Amino acid sequence: MNAIIKTEQLSHKYSSSWAIRDINLEISQTGIIGLLGSNGAGKSTTMNIICGVLNQTEGRVFINGVDIRQEPELAKKEIGFLPQTPPLYTDLTIDEYLTYSAQLRQIEKHKIRAAVEEAKERCGIAHFSSRLIHNLSGGYRQRVGIAQAIIHKPRLVVMDEPTNGLDPNQLIEARKLIKEIAQDHTVLFSSHILSEVHLLCKEVIMIEAGRIVFSDTMEAFNNYAQPHSVMIWLENFPAVAELMKVQGVTRVEHLGGKQARIYFDGNQEIAERLIAASVTNGWRLREISFDKGLPDDVFKQLSAQSHS
Repeated sequence: MNAIIKTEQLSHKYSSSWAIRDINLEISQTGIIGLLGSNGAGKSTTMNIICGVLNQTEGRVFINGVDIRQEPELAKKEIGFLPQTPPLYTDLTIDEYLTYSAQLRQIEKHKIRAAVEEAKERCGIAHFSSRLIHNLSGGYRQRVGIAQAIIHKPRLVVMDEPTNGLDPNQLIEARKLIKEIAQDHTVLFSSHILSEVHLLCKEVIMIEAGRIVFSDTMEAFNNYAQPHSVMIWLENFPAVAELMKVQGVTRVEHLGGKQARIYFDGNQEIAERLIAASVTNGWRLREISFDKGLPDDVFKQLSAQSHS
């Protein structure tokens, strides 16, 4: 079975600067794949090339086994694209716009009406069929943008920052809709907001400074950061100054009672040293556990590595 997306050494240069370099992807499953990275990292360039909007300087892109540069029409039949700014004609009604979108997608004439109705129903906009798009709220405009991206039932749906600018209620609805679409499509979901990727995605690809710095499951992403502190519970809690004497300890945060968070210099022997100090000093250590870095810490760590 062909991969839904496969890129080989994908690179693109604007003027004399490389926007992306040697991007190698292979995605074969349905679900939501997060494309994460800070602003200017190269996410939009990558997506524009994958969708055939931009011709790459180097490398190849295959959509369902078809080279998009050699056979663009065939490849694009399998792609639905929602750019960061939805490509809406706001002086048309929803029905008019989606009918036009279906025609652009070369849906057979006798199937257009059914395709429009199905897309409207799926995106929850059927009750606004005859409303002009410029009279819709931001959340409903985004739904219309999603409807045009799925109207031809592509295998791949690419969404560039689809939740930007939505209020909290619109965000909840947009996330629900994206999850529903991902049940039978592959959704490539771009964002620079880590919490959005964390909530929606099962796989994460992170691009920084034009290169892939991470590609794995969300769980692996969360577990990436090395522990940077330990939680301890001491029956006979000593003065903070005594804990600071343990080799490798950089800071002690007394959490009240018999608990503290101990920050250390990265040496993984810190647990053994604390246990030894507890025995020597009679602190009666009852519990010790490593803290994992939060997702935001991982993002910062990977970003820092890409710029080093």
